[in-house]
This record gives sequence, structure tokens and C-alpha cells, in this order.
Amino acid sequence: MAKPTPARKAALAVLSRCRRRDARVRELLRTSKEMESLDVRDRALASRLAFGTVSARGMLDQMLSRHVRRPSSLEPRVHDALLLSAFEICYLQTPRSVAVSQGVELVRSASPRAAGLANAVLRKVVNEEASRVDTARDSLEMGKCDDGTLSLVSGLPSWLVRRVRDARGEDAARDLALSQLEPAPVFVAANRAKHTAAEAVGLLGECGLDPMATDVPSCIRLGRPAGLASSGLVEQVDVVVSDLAAQRVALLAQPSPSERILEIGQGRGTKTVLLQGAALDQGGPATIVGVDSEPFKTRVSKSRMDAAGLSDWVTCVTFDACQLAQNELPEGLEEPFDLVFVDAPCSGTGTMRRHPEIAWSLSESLLEGDRTLPELQLRMLTAASARVAFGGRLLYATCSILPEENEQVVKTFLSSVEGRDFSIMQTEGAPGTFQTLPAPDGCDGHFCYLMQRGA
Repeated sequence: MAKPTPARKAALAVLSRCRRRDARVRELLRTSKEMESLDVRDRALASRLAFGTVSARGMLDQMLSRHVRRPSSLEPRVHDALLLSAFEICYLQTPRSVAVSQGVELVRSASPRAAGLANAVLRKVVNEEASRVDTARDSLEMGKCDDGTLSLVSGLPSWLVRRVRDARGEDAARDLALSQLEPAPVFVAANRAKHTAAEAVGLLGECGLDPMATDVPSCIRLGRPAGLASSGLVEQVDVVVSDLAAQRVALLAQPSPSERILEIGQGRGTKTVLLQGAALDQGGPATIVGVDSEPFKTRVSKSRMDAAGLSDWVTCVTFDACQLAQNELPEGLEEPFDLVFVDAPCSGTGTMRRHPEIAWSLSESLLEGDRTLPELQLRMLTAASARVAFGGRLLYATCSILPEENEQVVKTFLSSVEGRDFSIMQTEGAPGTFQTLPAPDGCDGHFCYLMQRGA
């Protein structure tokens, strides 16, 4: 009998660790000792198995529940192995006999007595569930676009694909379904405080990452991204990992040298580096105050600004952005700003293939009723608008593809007392707004809306 391959064993170890620690698969893949020992090809397979299993977990659980009498009685690690194997059978191109054999051995490695159960269950997955997924994919490619078809192909909840289809149309829903379980393209940006774009391309090329220029200045696509983490370029902030659409958002903000910029939702400071890069490309640094409500993120961002060579021009503050309209504010926040950049907390539905936990942890109730994400986003945008100087700019951005968090929030703000002085800003003859949507081999889903006060 064939033993499970190192890639599958590593993926199972990461999945089990995710469950025990309630951790994000993305972070564990970066730090897993099992992953470090794999070659590039095996690492890619292990990553795809782990990402895909987490992303489609709810769908896979539904599949297994039809063939396991008491799913709750399964040993947790056996359950993990069955989920991983069901994902490979239904969604990857592995010969199904190989996927079943490897799945049985994975289960055997977790619990020898469960190998017989695994063999019976996985064969049913092949005969029934994989056939349903195959039929759904064929139907989708022939133009069928109902909830069930979209959900089966993407592994996403049916309520979510229905919302996307109703809001963005069938083509967008189809693209989302076809791209959700595929590896996302990897883009980086040069840290302009350290390198020109050409210099960054040279460094990436020396590391064998196959860098390619894009139509966005300083944005570089990696043809072979597997070695990026071990290259040290991200850790040293020679480059930052950022989707092409996210880089477009930072450029649309039009930061200029010596401007005062307030960045809300600073997180780990990726967009801070992008904003400073755009200002440096215009001739010099801007002065940026970054705000985040979580002290841990503020500490991380401060450390990252030091490594990036930007700490002389960036201040990181822990503060609740929904309180920015109050009279008494921390030092550095009292004076008006030329640009206020609201990187709002959101559902993250535009980045689900990069953050697979989102799909089945997101609740529809977060978008409707009291204490919803749109309500929080509106409060934050309204409070932030108080810090914009006359003639200054206010940019609202999310990584969501749902209009409730995007166009509807902006529309409500502009119709309010606080928003009446703001209007959409034209950039080079075009409206300062865009919405991108996930698609196979394309960028993520990002929304932004650039406004100007008075003027």
C-alpha cells in the first residue's frame, strides 16, 4: 500500500493545526515545518489542498454528511483527512483512484481502524459528489447560472453567490465561481523608499521569482511566487505583497509630497508603503498618520515602517476611527488633512481566494439589520469626513464586491448632512471610482470612491 505523499501529509498537518488553534491557514502555511521540507512542486500542491479545503469546508461537510452516519462521532483528525481528500477528489485534476488511495492512507495515518470507513466514504464521494461537481461545472460553462450550480463549482455558500449574481450579474458570478478555488496571481510593489521598480525587478529576478511588469507603475507580477517568503524581500520590506487592484486604489488617492495624509485602518501598513511610494514618485514623501483600533496592529505597523525606512514620515496611532469627529483627539489628529484614506473594515468578499476562512465564517446577518458592517462603515466614513480640509480629498475603499458595503454606503453618506460638502472627484477626465471583480487569472475585488470637499 502506498504511503501518503509528503505534500498531503503537510497539508493535513496544517489543517489539523488550523482547527486546534482556530488559526488562519495562510499564516500556518508560512510557518509550518512540514512545508519547509517540501520542494517547490510539493509545496504548491500542499498549499492548494489546504487553501481549497478551508475555502470549501462547508460544502465538503455537506458532502460527507450524506455518507457518514454520524459525522460528529469522527475523530477530529480523521475528519480533517476526509475533508482534504473529498476536496482533492471533487475539485482537483488528480486521478480519482489516486486521490481515493491517498485519502485512505491519510486517514490510516490518523487512525488505522478508520481506514475501511474512509475507503467506503471516499468511493461514494467519487461516484456521487464528484459527479455532481463535474455536471455543475459543465452546466456553468454552457451558461447555466443558478445558485446550486454556482455554489457547487465554487464551494461557496448559496446565499453568497446569489447576492453576487443579483448585484453584479451572471458573468461576474460565473467568474467568481470559476476563480474561487484556483490559485490567485501574486503581485508585489517596490518599496520606493528603497528601490526603483527596475531595481525591485532585478532583486526578484535574482531570487528566481520570474517578475513581470504590469500596466500599474511599480506593480510587479510574479510568475514563480513560491520562493517569495524565503527570499527575505518581504520581511525586509524591499517589496510589499499587494493585489494589482489594491495598488490602483493607492494611486487613485493621488498622494503628493508634503501633504498631510490620514490613513484609517492602517493594519500592517501595506497601503502606507504604497501611498508613500506614490508620493515619492511625485518628488518627495508625504506626512502620514496611520490609525488602527488594535494595539497589536499598531505595533506591527511601527516595526514595519522602521524596516521600510519610512518611520521619519509615518506616525502610527491606536484609536477608534469612529470617534474622529469628536472635539478632543490625540496629538497629530487635531489638524485637518489634505487626504483622508478610509480603508474600511469589510466582508473581504473580493479576496476570498486569498483568505479562505471568509467564505463559511461570513454570515448574511452582517449585511442586514442592526450592528451590520455597512452601519459600521458609514459611521467610520462619516467620522473621518470631519478631518478633511476644505478642498481636500476623502477616499473610501473596501475589498468587498457587495454593493451594500460599497456604493450604498457612499450614497447614504453623500445624502447626509456630513456628506453634503463632498462630491465625486474627477481624475484625468474619468470619475474617481472603480469596482473590480474576481476572475480567473485576474485581480481581486476592490472598490474605491474618491471625493473632494468643497473646492
